[in-house]
Amino acid sequence: MRYGTRSNGNQHGLVLTKPFIVSKMLDLIGYDERFDLSNTRVLEPAAGEGAFAIEIISRLYKSSQRFGFDFSDALKNICLFEIDEMLSRRLLERVQSELINLNIKNSLPQIYVQDYLISEVGTFDLVIGNPPYVRHENIPEDKKELYRSVFGTFSHRSDLYIAFYEKALTSLNTDGKLSFICSNRWLKNQYGKRLRELIKNRFSLLEVIDLEETNPFEEEVIAYPAITNIKNTINSGKAEYYKSNDLSDLERFKTKFKPLRRLKTNSGNWFSLELKDRKQLSSLDAIQNQGFNIGIGVATGCDSVFIRKDFEALVENEVLLPILISKDLKADQFNWSGHFILNPYDELGRLINLNEFPKAKNYLEKHRSSLEKRHISRSNSSFWFRTIDKINHHLTSTPKILLPDISGNQYIFIDKGK
Repeated sequence: MRYGTRSNGNQHGLVLTKPFIVSKMLDLIGYDERFDLSNTRVLEPAAGEGAFAIEIISRLYKSSQRFGFDFSDALKNICLFEIDEMLSRRLLERVQSELINLNIKNSLPQIYVQDYLISEVGTFDLVIGNPPYVRHENIPEDKKELYRSVFGTFSHRSDLYIAFYEKALTSLNTDGKLSFICSNRWLKNQYGKRLRELIKNRFSLLEVIDLEETNPFEEEVIAYPAITNIKNTINSGKAEYYKSNDLSDLERFKTKFKPLRRLKTNSGNWFSLELKDRKQLSSLDAIQNQGFNIGIGVATGCDSVFIRKDFEALVENEVLLPILISKDLKADQFNWSGHFILNPYDELGRLINLNEFPKAKNYLEKHRSSLEKRHISRSNSSFWFRTIDKINHHLTSTPKILLPDISGNQYIFIDKGK
């Protein structure tokens, strides 16, 4: 488990793409058996168990049957990277099984059990895949420092996929194409600014297909997914932005499925709004100047330990506070799911004495090894059970305006302090 486990037991970074989405992405960047694929070099930088690899191999074989080239020889143009040894074994088994079914022996694509981000990879006509879903706080500190030194776009609190974008873009041949299904947050937020600048200056964003209201993966995850296609050519300054409410929309892509808007990618902020009447600007004021405080939620460093629905049987009520999670604000509905956060701070903002809360102490001790691995714990081992952010008791009863984080809701919500 390279980056630890998620609350559902699966590992961070591993989210499998549905076969239909894989097929559509290959269609969009032109890896189609109706074309001669014999010399097309294709790279998957995070192959996992082979969701993309198997379909790529299948299409290459069908193309070889149609155009009469040597399939075994063309296999060498497929390059697969997977950093996790267990996943790479599954990948190899699936690839070998697929080739046996095709009656192909003694031939394999290039498979590397390495960290793609720091490997010498050459250049390719197509780079496609589903880069790892690893949040900034789950990336080991030594890796963060390494990736910051290598990738200019990996800054602020970048998630791991930012580094994959930069590496993949620099792995493209002239006129080569990249297609990733990934979080769409980089298109709008601060840590995506340098990646947007890189694309603006050196590449062309072709299209963004926003899938955040659908589920393109084999499991339910909150990932704000989008398919993003980029070409290694001079920036055209324009890209098409689509939003899908149903995966069946993709069947009609580029026929009846119309773009929602066109992005001006030669600017710094692709989603900026231009006010027709600039005089309106004089009447606008910052939210904080109007007496509001702005917060972005609590960072714990280990949500699976600190946030649960079944805490009441495990710890004292005095250390529990109700908490909203992103799933509570979905599909234009505000429904609290019943989650609580274990709050290790008292009402004065001081860390509690665990000896005064034996049930909480017993619970936290069971998870001590996981909590001590966090950077905040290593910096001060005496406070191994604290959360990254200090939790303010009084926010529970304070009225709040809730702004969902790029989650497809049409509304903001009100919590009256209940």
